[in-house]
Amino acid sequence: MENKTLYIIATPIGNLADISSRALDTLQSIEVLLCEDTRVTGHLLSLLGIEKKMISLHQHTDEAKIRDILEKYNNIGYVTDAGTPGISDPGNKLVQIADSLLFTIIPIPGASAVTAALSICGFPTDKFLFLGFLPKKGKNKTYEIIKESEYTCGFFESPHRIVKTLADLKNLLEPERQLVVCRELTKKFETIYRGNCEQVLNAVEKHQKGEFVVIICGR
Repeated sequence: MENKTLYIIATPIGNLADISSRALDTLQSIEVLLCEDTRVTGHLLSLLGIEKKMISLHQHTDEAKIRDILEKYNNIGYVTDAGTPGISDPGNKLVQIADSLLFTIIPIPGASAVTAALSICGFPTDKFLFLGFLPKKGKNKTYEIIKESEYTCGFFESPHRIVKTLADLKNLLEPERQLVVCRELTKKFETIYRGNCEQVLNAVEKHQKGEFVVIICGR
């Protein structure tokens, strides 16, 4: 049986210069590229000067379709809309199915918003808790995890909910608990906010546009 390979390819989270030469070589060599949104990835490929067959694979793609794709091709790449796949996206399901079909699965590492934020937070990161995107409903359990955690915690938040989330945390956490909020990492309007919840909330309220990573120091 011909060897089948799935490449999990990290792409820039904003700054195009963060694409690796290995990622470029891999994108050129694969048969087909699976991606969350073909429009987003198509724009990236256009900027990179790469033409490649793309197939949409998102959180609602069922297992049967994923299996059909994997059985049809032998040399496949997967990218998320931005950053490292498998972090708060459908990549884990794809990897599980590919593994069951005896694919060789190869990571092509690169940019990641959560590790970029952790690298500049200044908090202990020998152990940390990553919570992905906070749930739209039933946040209280997650808030309690953050409140009681002895480890640095991190999560993603949207521009539509960042102020409400920070206001909730202000009412929950001790005034001395420190946090770092990263807005639009690696992009033109990248901004880093530091302080306690009240200080960061006051600053973020004036600049709510963009994607946010929130890092909170443990107790």
